[in-house]
Amino acid sequence: MSTLSDRPNTALVVIDVQQGVVSEGYERDQVVANISTLVGKARAGGVPVVWVQHNSEHLPKDSDNWQLVPELKRDESEPLVHKTFADSFEETDLEDVLATAGIGRIFVSGAQTDECIRSTIHGAFVRGYDVTLVGDAHTTEDLTEYGAPPPDKVISHTNMYWESHRAPGRTAAVEKTAEVTFKEG
Repeated sequence: MSTLSDRPNTALVVIDVQQGVVSEGYERDQVVANISTLVGKARAGGVPVVWVQHNSEHLPKDSDNWQLVPELKRDESEPLVHKTFADSFEETDLEDVLATAGIGRIFVSGAQTDECIRSTIHGAFVRGYDVTLVGDAHTTEDLTEYGAPPPDKVISHTNMYWESHRAPGRTAAVEKTAEVTFKEG
């Protein structure tokens, strides 16, 4: 149970599934399809979907690369959080969006695993949220030329350590898209 009092609700957070972010993502098409499935499940269950889009010098707001991938359609009623740092909570209104909706538990999907996903799951966890990483619904590009492990290993390692992550009063978990029901527990 989250350490955030009076926040029994759950949300799906979709991070940076933008054309310029996932174009070279590992297993991009399958990951995007899994995120689409999660969005459908959330909407069908009345669970809020919160979209996050990164803005930077290399990903300017409103550019083609900044746009969500065409396979995903944000409903205009769903919150859109603009960010400029890896952690989706840093200098954004994400905390306000979640607090207003009474959300203490989030499911996280998107890109990139080794930067914005990891930063956001840790950022949420230290802020008191229960955090479930959807293990087959996040991706990263191949950064081996910079010394990183291959993308499949980055994803696998992130899932492995997040599944074992612990802290008082909060839960961390990893579930596959097919397992996600958005029910408490």
